[in-house]
Amino acid sequence: MRRPAPPRSIPAEVDPPRTDLYGMTRPELAALAASWGFSGAHAARLWKYLYLGLAEASDPLPEIPARVRARLSAETRIGALPVSVETVSSDGFTRKYLLGLPDGERIESVLMRYAGRETACVSSQAGCAMGCVFCATGQMGYRRHLTAGEIVSQVVHVSRALRATGEPRRLRNVVFMGMGEPLHNYDAVMRAADILRDPSGLGLAADRITLSTVGVVPGIRRMADEARPIHLAVSLHAATQEERAALVPVARRWPLDELMDACRHFCARLDRRIFFEWTLIGGRNDSAAHARAVGRLIGSLPAQVNLIPLNPTAGYGGAPSPGEAARRFQRILSDEYGVRSTVRQRRGIDISAGCGQLAAPALGGDHS
Repeated sequence: MRRPAPPRSIPAEVDPPRTDLYGMTRPELAALAASWGFSGAHAARLWKYLYLGLAEASDPLPEIPARVRARLSAETRIGALPVSVETVSSDGFTRKYLLGLPDGERIESVLMRYAGRETACVSSQAGCAMGCVFCATGQMGYRRHLTAGEIVSQVVHVSRALRATGEPRRLRNVVFMGMGEPLHNYDAVMRAADILRDPSGLGLAADRITLSTVGVVPGIRRMADEARPIHLAVSLHAATQEERAALVPVARRWPLDELMDACRHFCARLDRRIFFEWTLIGGRNDSAAHARAVGRLIGSLPAQVNLIPLNPTAGYGGAPSPGEAARRFQRILSDEYGVRSTVRQRRGIDISAGCGQLAAPALGGDHS
């Protein structure tokens, strides 16, 4: 006798996902309002609340009519990211924010203050798939891409933090140098950059936005072919294929010669300078011979090298180069090859907010 099938559980109804307003461009917001039968003036007021008022989900939006607010409440959200932990560096200029995402993932963003400028370092992914050996984010592995709204919301959060100080200072620079590989999440990052540049919103100038890549060749070429106006920084770290692949595993997929071809294409297509980042690791890539290899590799390009003394991470045992090694590296690049370089000012190392140190801890874990 055939047994009756067990009763099937009926899944609970799940509300349809709501549109994140911080992930919409201004024309898209206007089109949404028009599709609801509302005027462009309502969309303009909402945009003003989002980017001049830096609106949060709990804000009343008093100039928006009740019928518009009801529709917004039902179908959209203001994607503010709650702060799990805020950490302040002893340097007095750096703050790191551990931010929560709607699905429980967490990311880190950093506010760095310098004389005359404020910079937000934002994440493009939860984790990273590139696996650079000295990077804490690479050591934690890849979790997921961020949406454009989650990227923009980090910048909005830092802008709110600046406003809360009561000082007449606004965010000047944004660097996609936080957790993740921006060119691995190309579409969301470029959408976020376009939103951040809108002159009626946060109005960040294109030359105040920098994207740092470990060397995703198709993304570099796509940036060039699409004439993206933001700055490009390429994490080089070694001037031979063998040495680079040992530090940056993605070099096995996109070898050094292919990467340099893409960089030349970028510079030629856009007639623009390119930045190269070089993490100085004591005794590994900081010798005079290494400096000359860099000069020969990039000397024909309109380029600048950002020298970054290694920041400590739990998963890598290297040490930063001493100051004299960094100065020698600079002298060789300048005097022998005419290549400009800077040594990056170290900020927030004591709170793991420096380059290569960002790594969101697991939920329920300690944060230090």
